Amino acid sequence: MSLDLTAATPAAPTAAADGVWLACIECGETFAPFSSIRYTCDHCDGLLEVRYADPPTFDDFEGRGVWRYAAALPFEEGVSLPEGATPLHHVPRLEEAVGVERLRIKHEGMNPTGSFKDRGMTVGVRVAKELGVGRLACASTGNTSAALAAYGARGGMQTLVLLPAGKVAAGKIAQAALHDARILEVDGNFDDCLDIVQDLAAKGEAYLLNSLNPFRLEGQKTIGLEILEEFHDDHGTYPDRIVLPVGNAGNTSALYKCFRELVQSGALAPADVPKLTGVQAEGAAPMVEAIEEGTDGIRRWPEVETIATAIRIGNPVNAPKALPGIRATGGTAVAVADEAITDAQRALAAEGVGVEPASATSIAGLRKLRERGVVEDDEQVVCLTTGHLLKDPDAAFAAGNDPEPVPNDTDAVLEHIAE
Repeated sequence: MSLDLTAATPAAPTAAADGVWLACIECGETFAPFSSIRYTCDHCDGLLEVRYADPPTFDDFEGRGVWRYAAALPFEEGVSLPEGATPLHHVPRLEEAVGVERLRIKHEGMNPTGSFKDRGMTVGVRVAKELGVGRLACASTGNTSAALAAYGARGGMQTLVLLPAGKVAAGKIAQAALHDARILEVDGNFDDCLDIVQDLAAKGEAYLLNSLNPFRLEGQKTIGLEILEEFHDDHGTYPDRIVLPVGNAGNTSALYKCFRELVQSGALAPADVPKLTGVQAEGAAPMVEAIEEGTDGIRRWPEVETIATAIRIGNPVNAPKALPGIRATGGTAVAVADEAITDAQRALAAEGVGVEPASATSIAGLRKLRERGVVEDDEQVVCLTTGHLLKDPDAAFAAGNDPEPVPNDTDAVLEHIAE
């Protein structure tokens, strides 16, 4: 099944419930949305998407936050903290330094648990309740575990998280622990953790809420809706390009789906769809490799390493959805060095925007693409930052200024700062 940007709205199959159904992106098979638990296609094991018979226009939205966009979601309300309505920052000095016509920062670190993952969990945990499951589970590099633990606690459900031992920032483990999740540290990387969680889900031991779950991505597509609405309100146009970090490629997939549905409803012209531009760390860049080599799929990287722990992923499960999105919108993908990520983190902090390292990859990638001439100086760009500074305080401390010891004396302090 083609993920064509300009494909017509599909007719509702007999499996649909209130105009909502699941469809396989590979073979096109359709399924009822809530009659049973499934994450991939029963027939070909392809990825599933949530589909709607009547995609909404901007006129259908009301309220604030993720559930402002209920008309674009499977339910009217979810298990909420609440989430969404994150700021779209102006960064004038950084804008001038990068050399684009306009640069805005969509700071998803301002969600309740400090990352964009809350958008997916408000929908995903609501679906879990609809399906009647009792235990939620995820593999995580940190942010997913924090969000799942918080939303699972809010929903009164058991939560199990599997983390790669020694590879997750302490701030994220602390969140999952405080929200009463059971934390299992696996002797392996993120992709190994995800393999185990998928096995547990297949055995019926837990409901998987990684981005392999198509309902998770429904919440995440509201990032795109917020960007388009606020940018248009402020500037009377839509951004030319959205630059975003890529780990499991869930946000790339979700934003592309958001744009496709708006085109289907007539709310967005195909020419106004922003170019989706993914950024990975050089030590974990299978998506970039696929874009540069022009392949339809990715090659799993068995060994990955980067300071950007949130995107330290070698096998992005949503690549079959994300690669068509990058290509269909005229976007691209680029890999950046850890040193460039830290420098971009400092540059954002100088504008008062505090983010974890993975978030700063979007700025690092934009800088590299400007240097290469891929991004033009007349472009209007939104960079997505996905997690808050305090998610990884050790990295923040390492990137920032060192404390300066001074005597316990006012005159000595004045003398010190004068130097």
